[in-house]
Amino acid sequence: MTPQAEAEAEIQLNAASARYSYNPILRWNPQVEDYFIKAYGSLHFAQISKALTRPSCYSCIRVNTLKSTSDAVIEKLQEIMRKSGPQNDVVGINWKENKASNDIDLDMVEKQSSLQNESITKCQIPGLEYVVFVKGSGPHEIDYGYSPDKPPKEVLVSRKCAEAVLRGAQVYVPGIMACSSHVEEGDLVAVSVAVEQPFPDGGWGLGITRGTVLQGLPTDPYHFERNGLYIGQGTTMLSRAGIFRASQGIAVDMNNRVFKLPSFYDVLEGEIFLQNLPSIIAAHALDPQKGERILDMCAAPGGKTTAIAILMKDEGEVIAADRSHNKVIDIQKLAAELGLTCITTYKLDALKAVRKRNGSSDTTTLCCNKDNNDVVNQRSDSGPLGNGVSSTTIVGSNADTTFKENVSNEKANERTYTSKADIRKNTRRMRNGPGRNQSLGGRVENSKGFLPNSFDRVLLDAPCSALGLRPRLFAGEETIESLRNHGKYQRRMFDQAVQLVRPGGVLVYSTCTINPGENEALVRYALDTYKFLSLAPQHPRIGGAGLVGRCEFPDGYVEEWLKPGEEELVQRFDPSSQLDTIGFFIAKFAVGPKDNI
Repeated sequence: MTPQAEAEAEIQLNAASARYSYNPILRWNPQVEDYFIKAYGSLHFAQISKALTRPSCYSCIRVNTLKSTSDAVIEKLQEIMRKSGPQNDVVGINWKENKASNDIDLDMVEKQSSLQNESITKCQIPGLEYVVFVKGSGPHEIDYGYSPDKPPKEVLVSRKCAEAVLRGAQVYVPGIMACSSHVEEGDLVAVSVAVEQPFPDGGWGLGITRGTVLQGLPTDPYHFERNGLYIGQGTTMLSRAGIFRASQGIAVDMNNRVFKLPSFYDVLEGEIFLQNLPSIIAAHALDPQKGERILDMCAAPGGKTTAIAILMKDEGEVIAADRSHNKVIDIQKLAAELGLTCITTYKLDALKAVRKRNGSSDTTTLCCNKDNNDVVNQRSDSGPLGNGVSSTTIVGSNADTTFKENVSNEKANERTYTSKADIRKNTRRMRNGPGRNQSLGGRVENSKGFLPNSFDRVLLDAPCSALGLRPRLFAGEETIESLRNHGKYQRRMFDQAVQLVRPGGVLVYSTCTINPGENEALVRYALDTYKFLSLAPQHPRIGGAGLVGRCEFPDGYVEEWLKPGEEELVQRFDPSSQLDTIGFFIAKFAVGPKDNI
């Protein structure tokens, strides 16, 4: 080759190396980006944005201590990993982020760090010995077999599919948007991502038709937008025609990933639960005690609910409420899978959680406090104990009634019309699988709310913008207005929660977002509005400090955050910190005498 040809070839290879890589840039609404830069500073926010595009380097497992122990689980997982093959290029977890914390001594930090050469380790934080870490690795450089005259065969997946793949999932049929021509079963393909792009009308979306043929040319849809958005390599389980003809199933078996994280699907079911570390810390911050009555206001999918029940040794009463029927069913299934009997589930909108004392009685409403002994309980039945259908029993002075489900066969023989919406719903159910194997489901009881001061502790893990979840490849959907609306919604829920905790009780508020308007601003509102509330210390404390100060917006709106001295009483988990967690926030309130409520 001539020197000029060699130079051109090198330029092409460098361009290909940059294209066939994983180096995403998280796109934000410009006003939201300016707001976060004011809150965190330009450099720190850039680090947060980069961290959000990557999964954590480890999986966090909560052991069901009612059924097993950390040591037993570690032994079983090591055996499973031995059978599945060696784990390569694992990376460590650094626990030195919060060295100033008084709750975590340096000896423990050094001990945790010294264990990082092991792929499976027990958490060394006091009180969290039942938490197990399984290390992953990445990002890895992948050779996609590019040559200037023959680009690799390729599959283009949706952003949500890609985010699941980065967490360890396979590529399923519904997630594929486009594919190279002449792809056959067993072909090796590069997997890239189609991320939403700005539309002329100011919105975001994908301007691509599912089933589009990729030629590997600059004329392909999203050709340049896919630069640096390749998440791995896999083997096709179906031909191109089969991929776009099928409605479900695995389309690409991902055998060479940018991030390698172990899958725990159907592993040690009932003994372990995969959960983010800050979520486990939130349950600990509540500090539930045996025999107490506790409310998880927005409980789905049930991870924190079951964590609370296990911390109480399944002794007491944990009320799990959510406004979604199907999500309440999921909580029941998880409780049954973990063998928990102290969890009572209700369908209830958190904005209507308080039942007035002069309200009408309802047989599906829990109405219990120190002055009222009437209780309506619904326990989720596990497989061995019943037929999977929950019963609701009223216990108390006015109740000797058991509700039984009445089945009417009156129209059993009539023809029924199945709508297209029902067909699509059934297709989604088939696509997503049957759910947890040991769960048979059951009825969901509605509630009209609970009487004031009827709980010892309340957890409000509020619905939020979820801007702390990772990996995330797109964030442009949130605007300043939508973020403010999240904050308003959370304040209304907090107004309900604060009424339900008895004097002397505890209220814990948490979110999975980096937005100060949903975190520190909520704490400021709570302390200024309810003088009987005070921030309480949290144990264990491994998160960072909260944000102090305020933010002034161009439209004149002022958002107040924490005051000096309050920042160390909350926990803020930074996704860019060495803890390598999701973005999360926890505030714990002690409830004093309620003179004015």
